[in-house]
Amino acid sequence: MRRILFLVLVMSLIAPIFQGLPATAADKQPRKIVSGWIPYYAMKNVMPFIKKLPTTTTPTPGSPVTCEDDEYSADDISLLDHSYLFMNKDLMKEVMPFWYSLKSPTIIRDDYTTANPSWPIADTLCLMRKTGLKLIPTITDGTDKLVLSGYLANTQSRTTIVKSIVDLVKRNSFDGIDLDFEGFAFVDGNTTWAKTAPGWIAFIKELSTALHVEQKILSVTSPYAYDPTEKVKGYTIYSWSAIAQYIDRLRIMTYDYSIAKPGPIGPISWVEKTTQYAVSIMPASKVFIGLPGYGRDWITSVTGTCPVTAPPGLTVGAKAATFKTNYATAKAVIDNATPTFDSATSEVTYSYVQNFNGVTAKGAATSCTVGRTVWYQNDRSYSERMNLVAKYDLGGSALWTLGMEDPIATAAMRNVAESIGPDTVVNTISIDDALNKSVFYGGVFTIRGALTRVDKTPIAGIPVNLEFKHEGEDSWKTIAQFTTSESGTFSTPVTIDSTAVFRLSTSESASYAASLSSEEKITVLSKINLNRPTSVRHGQAIVISGVLLPQLPEQAVVLQKFQLNKWQNVTTATTGATGEFQTSIAESKKGIVKLRVLITVKNQQTLSPEFSVVVR
Repeated sequence: MRRILFLVLVMSLIAPIFQGLPATAADKQPRKIVSGWIPYYAMKNVMPFIKKLPTTTTPTPGSPVTCEDDEYSADDISLLDHSYLFMNKDLMKEVMPFWYSLKSPTIIRDDYTTANPSWPIADTLCLMRKTGLKLIPTITDGTDKLVLSGYLANTQSRTTIVKSIVDLVKRNSFDGIDLDFEGFAFVDGNTTWAKTAPGWIAFIKELSTALHVEQKILSVTSPYAYDPTEKVKGYTIYSWSAIAQYIDRLRIMTYDYSIAKPGPIGPISWVEKTTQYAVSIMPASKVFIGLPGYGRDWITSVTGTCPVTAPPGLTVGAKAATFKTNYATAKAVIDNATPTFDSATSEVTYSYVQNFNGVTAKGAATSCTVGRTVWYQNDRSYSERMNLVAKYDLGGSALWTLGMEDPIATAAMRNVAESIGPDTVVNTISIDDALNKSVFYGGVFTIRGALTRVDKTPIAGIPVNLEFKHEGEDSWKTIAQFTTSESGTFSTPVTIDSTAVFRLSTSESASYAASLSSEEKITVLSKINLNRPTSVRHGQAIVISGVLLPQLPEQAVVLQKFQLNKWQNVTTATTGATGEFQTSIAESKKGIVKLRVLITVKNQQTLSPEFSVVVR
C-alpha cells in the first residue's frame, strides 16, 4: 500500500518577519455568506443551458464528475459565465439542489430526472461543478403521516435509510446531504413529537457517523425553535441541542411567519430570536438563516358580488397568491400601489383594491371590490438580515430559492459580504533538499510554507493543511496540519515512497479567505538495496540478491561486469512480487571482479553502487 511518512512534524521558524501595512479593502474578497436551494423544477433560473451539454457517463462512487473544457463551445462558455451561479459564486461556497424525496427506507425518489428528462443529471452535475461550489442536495419527506417517524423508531429501517442516503451521496459524488423532513412539524402533529424525537436523534447520530467517515457534510433544514426554558411555541421536534454536535449545518426556515393571515414573511425580530437560540447551543458557523425569494398577496375584503368573469377563489381567507420578489416592483406598478418599508419587521408592504364588473350566472349586472394586502422582502430587508450574519458570525444565509430575489437584493447581499470579507491570503509552497524536484526512494526533502497578506505582511497562527496525491490519482488527501509561526512560515521534513504532488491549503475564516498554493511534484527515483559477498573461492558462484525500491514486480534485472574497460551485461533476472531478485555468476580466475546491478523502471535506468568481489 502506498503511504507517506513524516519524519518530523515540528514547526520551524525559518523566515524573517516582514514589515508592512494592514491589508486594504481592495485586498479583501467577499465573505461567502450566501447559499440556497435549486429546485428540480427551476433549473433554468440558475443554469440556463444545461440541455446543451454532452451526456457523460455515470461517475464512479467516490470520484468527482468532471467535464473536459473542450466539450464546451465559445457560446457555451459565454452563457456559463453569465449564469446565476457563476456570477455569484464568489458569494457562495455551497448550494442545495432540491432534487430528492424519501419514499421508503430503500427508495429515494429522483425528482430531478422526472422534471428534466432531456437534461441528464450527469451533464447538470458537470456544469454545476464548474462553479467550484459544494453540492449538498436536499431530501424531503415523501411519506405519509407518521410513516417516517415509524421508520426512524425501528433500528433496522433506520439503518437502511442511512445506507440509502450514503449510497446516493457516493454514487453522485455529492459533498453531503441536506435533510428537509418537514412532515414531523406540519403533518404529524405536535402531540407525536415526544415519541418521534428519540428516533430522529438516533438517526442523525448514525447518519452523521456514516457521512463523516466518507468526509461528507450533514445539513439539517428546520423550522424555527426557541430556548425551551422560555416555554414559547417552536418546533422542538428537531431537537437542536441534541443533534448540534452531529450536524455540520443548521438551515433555519426563517420565512412563512404569515401564511393564513396577512403579515410579514419573516419579521427580523423573529429571525434574530431563533438565531440567538441556535448560536447558544452550537458553533455559529453551523447556523444559516433563511431568506425568502417570494412575497404573498392576501385577500382582506370582498364587497359586492363578483361577476362570473372574475378570477375564481375571491374570498376572504383564501390561500394567498405568491410571487417572486424579482417581480415585486413591477407588480406594485400594476397594482397601482406605493410600497412602504416597515422598519419594525424589515419588510415591504402595501394594500390595493381590484374592481371587477360583469354579470352574474343569471345574467344580471354586478360588480365587486376586492381588498388585498401584500408583504415581501426587498434589498434593505436582505441587507439587514445579512447584517445578522455578520453580527453573530453565522455560517451564512439560505435562499428559498436561488434566483428568485431581485438583482438589487443580490447587490445588497454582496455589499455586506464585501464589508465583512476576509483578507486575501498569499499561500506559497517551496521544496528544499530535492535535486531537480526528485529524491531517491527513502530520501528526505523539506516542504516549506509561507503565508502572507497581499502587502507581504506575514500571517501568524493560521492553520495550514499539507495535502498530497500520488501520481495518477484525482483526489487530494490532507496528511498533516501546521500552524504558522510569527514569521508566517512552517517547515517539515518529508519522505515518500512513490512520486506525489503536494500543495498547501487554508480554510476560510472570518478574518481570512480560503487559499491554495501552487502544486509541487516530487519524483521518487528507484533505489536498489543489495546483499552480496566480499570474497569467494574461484569456481564458486558469486550470488547477488537484493530488492528494488519502490517494490515493483517483473522488472528486468541486469548484472553488469566491468571488463575490457567498459561495463558489459553478464546475467539477467526479474524482480519478484515484492521487488526482490537474485542472480549469480561464477569466476574461474583469481582476482578482483568489479560488478553492479542495472534495473530499468519506466524508461529510467537505476544503478546500484559499484562493488568489488575478491576471487581467491
